[in-house]
Amino acid sequence: MNVSQFKKKAAKIPDTPGVYFFLAKNKKVLYIGKATSLRSRVRSYFASDLGNARGPLITAMVEKAHSIDWRETDSVLEALILEASLIRTHKPDHNTELKDDKSFNYVVITREDFPRVLVVRGKELGDSAQKKSLFRGDKQAPNPSIKTFSGPLYQHIFGPFPHGSQLKEAMRIIRKIFPYRDTCTPCEQGLVLLKKCKSCFNRHIGLCPGVCTGEISKVEYRKVIRRIALLFQGKKKELFKSLERDMKAAARAERFEQAAVMRKQVFALQHIQDVSLIKDGYRSPSATPGANRESRIEAYDVAHLGGSAAVGVMVVVQGGVAQKNEYRLFTIRAAKAGDDPGALREVLSRRLGHDEWPMPRLIVVDGSTAQLNVARAVLREHVMQIPLVGVVKDAKHRPRGVVGDKPYAKGREQDILLANSEAHRFAISRHRSALRARLEQ
Repeated sequence: MNVSQFKKKAAKIPDTPGVYFFLAKNKKVLYIGKATSLRSRVRSYFASDLGNARGPLITAMVEKAHSIDWRETDSVLEALILEASLIRTHKPDHNTELKDDKSFNYVVITREDFPRVLVVRGKELGDSAQKKSLFRGDKQAPNPSIKTFSGPLYQHIFGPFPHGSQLKEAMRIIRKIFPYRDTCTPCEQGLVLLKKCKSCFNRHIGLCPGVCTGEISKVEYRKVIRRIALLFQGKKKELFKSLERDMKAAARAERFEQAAVMRKQVFALQHIQDVSLIKDGYRSPSATPGANRESRIEAYDVAHLGGSAAVGVMVVVQGGVAQKNEYRLFTIRAAKAGDDPGALREVLSRRLGHDEWPMPRLIVVDGSTAQLNVARAVLREHVMQIPLVGVVKDAKHRPRGVVGDKPYAKGREQDILLANSEAHRFAISRHRSALRARLEQ
């Protein structure tokens, strides 16, 4: 699909959350994605640097596509759930090629008196045949010869969800609306005498309805589980009808506390605050001046010797601690030798193409105006507004100041300098390794 074809259809694409489809000439679904803004997200596939930002598989998919379609949703949370359901139904080639399905995440509801709601990986569910039987709701036991997630059978399984961090955020939102059991064990005594049972931590913070202490009956708890299942099945109207019916019944029986809880659940579902689920939700600053130090900071640097063996790096600092397991290396492919701003553009574009990585609350670059301008341009192309700062160095490469969005740097100076220092160290070490490997060839 070329740019001129896209422009004809672009005006019709709504600026709302939803799911989009790239379709082949025979209407076969090539790729399915989700977005906070369908219009902005689809537009990003026709940017000039798509190859560097998203890689060859996505570039090939766009070239192969003949048309685009979409479905609007009321929230990003619903888009996330709908995307998983449609990927399962259509099994688009360009979704499965991007990630091994065994590393996808699934939401499962166990078959117990008090079912648990769990997030598990595909490899923990066994082979594809078993997953298909679970999708159909078959009651047969998993193949005992296959090592699967230990525990009882599942009554529901939803997914696959390609992006683990977004699913975790979604589950946090859902659990606040519909508290459920995950790992606690129901207390037999608690069903008779509550004082003899200790409540779990999740009960204390309102994320469990008191299964462990016997505060909720099997019948009432199953209603909670059914509502969660309806949400993941995309049966929103049925979910609202169920809540309103039970709320009225509770009010007639003068169980006013229960009625109030359900009224709050209806309100919460109608006003879901979920922009953190998808990266292009960063259309307004995600950090605020004076935000806590636990927020994620990413720093970037480039290293080369006259353009030879050029590499770019991303490092992460969170809570004042370098998160070395989240460091990433980028071999520079497109930028010309010695073009540091061009290399930074390539690195940031490729990084922002990774929806599955958590988004930073602050980005740190090594340099001043040129580097900041490049970073801002890349963020604009991706319809994102993440605060940016640059660390300016003296002639001896020692930090002498921070420029850029200074209000967002206040109180974070040590973390910013740590991130910048780690980025420089990591870039130099990786560059030397790349250069050594080239010389040894």
